[in-house]
Amino acid sequence: MLNNLNPSKIVSLQEFYQFAKKNTPIETWDYIIGAADTETTFKKNRYALDTYAFRPRILNDVEHVDTSTKIFGYNFSLPVFYAPIGSMQDFVKDGALNSTLSAYDKKIFHMLSSTWSGGVDIIGKSVNYPKIYQLYIRGDENWVYEQISKAIDNGFIALCLTVDLDAYGRRERDLLKRYKTTSRKTATGPEYQMKFSWKDVRKIKNKFNIPIILKGIATEEDAKICINEGVDVIYISNHGGRQLDYGFGGADLIQPISEVVKNKSKVFFDGGVCRGTDVVKAISLGADCVGIGRLQCYAAATNGREGLNKMIDILTHEILVCMRLLGVNCFSDLNSNHVKKDISISDPSLISSFPLIEEGY
Repeated sequence: MLNNLNPSKIVSLQEFYQFAKKNTPIETWDYIIGAADTETTFKKNRYALDTYAFRPRILNDVEHVDTSTKIFGYNFSLPVFYAPIGSMQDFVKDGALNSTLSAYDKKIFHMLSSTWSGGVDIIGKSVNYPKIYQLYIRGDENWVYEQISKAIDNGFIALCLTVDLDAYGRRERDLLKRYKTTSRKTATGPEYQMKFSWKDVRKIKNKFNIPIILKGIATEEDAKICINEGVDVIYISNHGGRQLDYGFGGADLIQPISEVVKNKSKVFFDGGVCRGTDVVKAISLGADCVGIGRLQCYAAATNGREGLNKMIDILTHEILVCMRLLGVNCFSDLNSNHVKKDISISDPSLISSFPLIEEGY
């Protein structure tokens, strides 16, 4: 139980969920935890991760485990990044700046959402460290080029284009409360996202010398087009179940898409990741880097930058324990032989990763 526990004394990832719920108004909390329509895609994200079982190998020397990775030529401490969250300012003072500073502290990277209220300048000037810019298309071609140029001028090393927002998902927790986040209240020009196409991606790639990431890939067919178009990163995501309902669980898409990619592009993934074991499963299935979404919100709402740092420390420890027990020394040792599809022993839910909450801990 939380009682009078100081956030700095947190020892389990579930405590971030509990602190965040305690610290957050119900309207904003429902935005964090909510998803589209029946919330089936969200549940499938968790179910997909839960239904992979590990196949550990024994008697390997695992005294020295290396969790580092290299992305875009930069070295990072983990194959983990803070996924873009547009309304971080609704959960914590200074919003997304907390994630950028924590990413710098823990040597991972932050993908900044273009809908964050502070803009790229504040983030760009905050620390001299690799950052990625995620852009929603909210204007014409000149507007798009202006946003990309501004991100490049502020030192962002890659551009992420979100491609699964042609219509805004109906999130009924928000609708029933008549609630809109600050970023949703100021959103304009949805028609520009609707008509954004492969032709526009091609133009951006030809105009700017910056790695291109497409976020929202959910089929092998679109992954093949990404390869043909020279996309640098295929980002498997269903927006945390917040867009199209009745989609596949994200983790089930990693292996088939990574087999299409065959090292011609990097593969990023997010969707229901709440544990170090989730990260290890995703890497085993073929992901190169794993995005942290709702768990990032929980940690930031708990204690800002320090909460995020503590969360990464615990996540790292969970990853190290998992890798040692699997008998591997680095992420490149992992492959699909380390996991196998199995049944889940729990119903998928927001807290199925943290079952002790239901027991009153």
